[in-house]
Amino acid sequence: QVQLVESGGGSVQAGGSLRLSCAASAYTYSSYSMGWFRQAPGKEREGVAAIYAGDSSSHYADSVKGRFTISRDNAKNTLYLQMNSLKPEDTAMYYCAATNSWSPPAPLAVYEYNYWGQGTQVTVSS
Repeated sequence: QVQLVESGGGSVQAGGSLRLSCAASAYTYSSYSMGWFRQAPGKEREGVAAIYAGDSSSHYADSVKGRFTISRDNAKNTLYLQMNSLKPEDTAMYYCAATNSWSPPAPLAVYEYNYWGQGTQVTVSS
């Protein structure tokens, strides 16, 4: 069982930055692949970024490439999402997720992930 707790959300103007964190309670955190997802009102949950357990390779949605960076600190059991050049369309609830899979074939797909946090709200105003 893995528990995930997100933090770092808030309100920011367009062009600003935020850093999200996700603290995980897992003895073998380093063996989980991790992802960030978001869901805006009336829309489906979508994958934003993911990082593999094995080689820590990262994967991004086209909409955030070059602006967002996912990273992990296995010593602290923590996942991060650095978000720069934020846009109003980035406004959403952001969720952290974990999967037992070492390298999920579809790292940005919701169905790949077993464990989810409660989410943290990000609001970007124009």
